[in-house]
Amino acid sequence: MECETGQQRNKLVKTAAYIAIGGNLLLAALKIAFGLRTGSLAVLGDGIDSSSDVAIALMTLAVGFIISQPSDKEHPWGHSRAETLATIVLAFIIMIAGFQLCISAIQKLFSGELTQIPPPLTLAVTGVSILGKLALAFSQYTLGKKSGSAMIMANAKNMTNDIFISSSVLVGLAASILLKLPFLDPLAGFIVSLWVMKSAVEIFSDLRMELMDGNADDQLYRDLFTAVKSVTGAGNPHRARIRKMASLWDIDLDIEVDGRMCVREAHEIAEAVAREIKCRIPDVYDVMVHVEPSGQGEHSEQFGLCVRDVQ
Repeated sequence: MECETGQQRNKLVKTAAYIAIGGNLLLAALKIAFGLRTGSLAVLGDGIDSSSDVAIALMTLAVGFIISQPSDKEHPWGHSRAETLATIVLAFIIMIAGFQLCISAIQKLFSGELTQIPPPLTLAVTGVSILGKLALAFSQYTLGKKSGSAMIMANAKNMTNDIFISSSVLVGLAASILLKLPFLDPLAGFIVSLWVMKSAVEIFSDLRMELMDGNADDQLYRDLFTAVKSVTGAGNPHRARIRKMASLWDIDLDIEVDGRMCVREAHEIAEAVAREIKCRIPDVYDVMVHVEPSGQGEHSEQFGLCVRDVQ
């Protein structure tokens, strides 16, 4: 049953990737073609942003195939971190694209060559882009919720941001055409470039905690300690560590049991603790429970959390 659930989740991830690839490729080609033909940096920048969404979708598809592979000798924790690696690469790609657009917009603003006003057709292209992004964002959000994939949900958020980018481009183009002020077009392109670079920084910042094997969510630890307390015979949860691997959680902790217990009884309590943790915390990859005799939970090692750390 668990295997079937995993296969269904991977299928949904791949479906979301295929939809994102097709939709964004069409929008990117449309906007870049019109941006180059009309000389509108705002439309061209919006097209570059959609191209980065194609790269996101391609990486999502590749990651979907990689993370579905079982753990092996070289990757005993599985392949979930492939998603993290792909996201880091993606953040740099988006940053470079945004920086190049920023330089182009600045050069055009100060070059004195602002004589061409974008044609009205660019408004229609941008309007189509907004409608397309609305449809894509909705599909990604629906599939992300259904599959429980943080990666797809992040992509849905990224496409929602794109709607605001295209809307700002539409406002800039309309003002440029109606007011006969051609400098508003590269100005809108400059604003879009800042938004693109900001998105790249945010993507990388979101990975910072994961890359450092950290976790700032105290509620996860509270749920963990509550799970231990609910198991008869398990006490004093300590040296608890929760780290994220893409959309999964890897958990280590120590518990205390009656020192007079036999190994089998202590093992059964540890297994009950692991099951209870998985019931209370979703998307757990693995739980490692170390058993100690009661009264011997003090350690000199300075790592891991106990109950008082999250009260």
